[in-house]
Amino acid sequence: MKQLPLTKQQLIAAMISLSLGSVAQAALTINGSSTSESSARMSWGGADSLSEARSIMSKSSNSSTIKKVDNGNGTTNITNSFGSSNNSYNNTNSYNTTYRGSFGSSNMIPISTDSRSVAVIDAETGESIYEKDADIARPMASITKVMTAMVVLDAGLDMREEITLDPEDFVGPKRASSNLKSGDRLNRAEMLLMALMKSENPAAKSLSRNYPGGDKAFMRAMNRKAQELGMSTAFFGDATGLDKRNVASSNDLVKMVRAAGNYDVIRRFSTTKSYDFYVSNYSSGNRTYKANNTSSLVRDGSYPIGISKTGFINEAGRCVVMETRVNNRPAIIVILGANSSATRWGDAKNILNSLATRRSV
Repeated sequence: MKQLPLTKQQLIAAMISLSLGSVAQAALTINGSSTSESSARMSWGGADSLSEARSIMSKSSNSSTIKKVDNGNGTTNITNSFGSSNNSYNNTNSYNTTYRGSFGSSNMIPISTDSRSVAVIDAETGESIYEKDADIARPMASITKVMTAMVVLDAGLDMREEITLDPEDFVGPKRASSNLKSGDRLNRAEMLLMALMKSENPAAKSLSRNYPGGDKAFMRAMNRKAQELGMSTAFFGDATGLDKRNVASSNDLVKMVRAAGNYDVIRRFSTTKSYDFYVSNYSSGNRTYKANNTSSLVRDGSYPIGISKTGFINEAGRCVVMETRVNNRPAIIVILGANSSATRWGDAKNILNSLATRRSV
């Protein structure tokens, strides 16, 4: 049976349980056929996992969503307490991000990389299996948007609420190209998908601006979240990654990616291959924005990728973070400071192919 691409209605329906608090299976289905239709890799990717989304959020209106995650050092309870429809919320998180094992063990993958900083962690054991200058804080560019997404989702905001892009959403520390326009209207879920998949900076800025308390409160929440995760080298100065002050070490970004794995929305949205956005705009007219994922590995579909985010500014170089599962072993990969896109993807493929030679469990 032919699978249909994701529609705006499916996207909205998928987020209703998140905003209203009902226990529901996600109506969001992003199919992954070999055509150019909208698609996403759910869980660890591959054809078998592309048909149905897992439950995005399961909670009653008076209880918290608690997800248990093996963090490589026992089980961590991640608690997200969402408030009522008035957008009030109470968020408590308990993370254990200490990794077992040590750099230089017999499980190290025998590779060399050309990017400035690289970290590869066995996500099952928490063991570092490759490091290169992984404890030095570096600009992360749009990798920032993974933290942006977690802060938005922690707040329990109405994902169906329409957001209109303001001129200030196009002003930031750097000039960056965008296919969005002032006056464009999308709901919060679509803005989040736009930020994670297409890395649209105005979409990320609008999510920060429409956070309770505005941009300043959003920055405080981002840095507070980083502290909770044990990201001792991290600092966030904006929600887009255009700010060169947004820095973290590769090892700290491993912690962030691991925490992001607790959010099915991030898994789904960051690995969506393509999506046709219907954009409303009273001034310039309505239009369809055909967007593709910024990761060539996600678009190609040759590797099982569960989370993905790319980034680039001049100070950061080409960057990428991803979660993968190769040869029945989960891993988190962080690459910072590649001098070209070819170097970034060359290092990524080198790591993925080396992981494939490891003994399975």
